[in-house]
Amino acid sequence: MVVPQVLLDQLATGHEGTLVTHARETWEVDQRAVAAVMATERALDRDPTEMPHNNAGYDIESRDPATGILHFIEVKGRIEGSDTVTVSGRQVIHSQNAPDRFILAIVEVPMDRDTLPVVGYARRPFDGMEVPFGRYSINVPLSEFDLEEPS
Repeated sequence: MVVPQVLLDQLATGHEGTLVTHARETWEVDQRAVAAVMATERALDRDPTEMPHNNAGYDIESRDPATGILHFIEVKGRIEGSDTVTVSGRQVIHSQNAPDRFILAIVEVPMDRDTLPVVGYARRPFDGMEVPFGRYSINVPLSEFDLEEPS
């Protein structure tokens, strides 16, 4: 049996609503992160399209009209102070199948809603990485990625 940690925390503290609040905050962080990357891509004169939420390999397709190149962008929104991201096996495989066109966008989302998120891009983020057999996802320390200014 697998029990979410947030539920165990709720039972231990007696605070109701923790699970709902956590889900709502996670959704908000993700939405703010995707919006920041969409704006970044437009500022780079590319044409981004947000993919459906259930798209397994990436969150945004962004075409460079000057070259016709289509970039696949996986967005990982992290609330400020976070030090890991969770990546799925499909994201790793998609990155390795399109290494020159896949971008991992790591977005630090401030708790203050009036402060803009900070976007960093990692190119070829999963070169040489393997997801162990039978694992759907893995946690990766942010320190393992060489983040650069979006370009």
